[in-house]
Amino acid sequence: MRLLHTSDWHLGRAFHRVSMLGAQAEFIGHLVTTVREHAVDAVVVSGDVYDRAVPPLAAVELFDDALHRLADLGVPTVMISGNHDSARRLGVGAGLIGRAGIHLRTEPAACGTPVVLSDAHGDVAFYGLPYLEPALVKDEFGVRKAGHEAVLAAAMDRVRADLATRAPGTRSVVLAHAFVTGGEASDSERDITVGGVAAVPAGVFDGVDYAALGHLHGSQTITERVRYSGSPLPYSFSESDHRKSMWLVDLDAGGAVTAERVDCPVPRALARIRGTLEQLLADPRLVPQEEAWVEATLTDPVRPAEPMARLCERFPHTLSLVFDPERAPDDPDVSYARRLAGRGDQEIAEDFVAHVRGAGPDEREQAVLRDAFDAVRADEAVREVAR
Repeated sequence: MRLLHTSDWHLGRAFHRVSMLGAQAEFIGHLVTTVREHAVDAVVVSGDVYDRAVPPLAAVELFDDALHRLADLGVPTVMISGNHDSARRLGVGAGLIGRAGIHLRTEPAACGTPVVLSDAHGDVAFYGLPYLEPALVKDEFGVRKAGHEAVLAAAMDRVRADLATRAPGTRSVVLAHAFVTGGEASDSERDITVGGVAAVPAGVFDGVDYAALGHLHGSQTITERVRYSGSPLPYSFSESDHRKSMWLVDLDAGGAVTAERVDCPVPRALARIRGTLEQLLADPRLVPQEEAWVEATLTDPVRPAEPMARLCERFPHTLSLVFDPERAPDDPDVSYARRLAGRGDQEIAEDFVAHVRGAGPDEREQAVLRDAFDAVRADEAVREVAR
């Protein structure tokens, strides 16, 4: 059986105030063409269909168009909700839509009930694990302490239990939206850390033939059977080195996996350039970046006059301007933002405690801070669901 694995469409999202709706529509067309030209048997979409719980009307219309075009192909599609989606909104009408071959899986309680498709070699069971917010689903899965690994492991126990009841030789595919250990994040994924831990081990997916992951925006192979498709379009300059693609996955009669990448159309290349303003305006090596979307980091010791206007004369698609004056590491004027770069909420809070009283928090205080951050994230998740 041949699968097309994609995720993280983020319909409705802009790129530094530039609308991506046209590029997203082009991607949907490319997806449909790929399904047709590569004789795809099933499409899997591993969450974050929309960029927010209440998407703009234009994004909903594009999603509706995608559903109709996929249904018209007669190729089954299995789709889960991600942490950006409202599971309840995305799942409205799932029963009716399923009759057209579009299978929406947004209910955590149904993770052990697969969509079963068949080919010449027998059945393939597709299990949809929507994004599992630990604080909201721990009771459903009977875990004592909310955590990503605990709830995902409990969900996978249900998957394996159902798979054990099926005919010998039944192959299996799991769709999941999570941060798996070994994955490389970018700046455009929403933080899902709970208890100071965001990642879960890849071994949680043991026992299935293929795990089609969503959440991280770079295409990645965690193991031969556990992969991220990545987002089809860039949503931050941290993705400037990404090759945007989908996975074309073949499951043979015994469940062995072979996979190849299918590139996605990107409206414009991304470029990150750095130097003084005069260097950037004069450097002949930057000619290829003149038609790219540009993030420029200026290292001038004194902020130059009208830097954006001057940059746009050479790089008309400059979208982001960062000032990072070159100074000695011990210079007291090194920016606060620079000192915080790459640090998480917990680390920043612990550093603040150390700064105020001269000693960092002990283990008990660290636990209090961690619980406080988890409570805030859980409250945000509840409000997202209620919207």
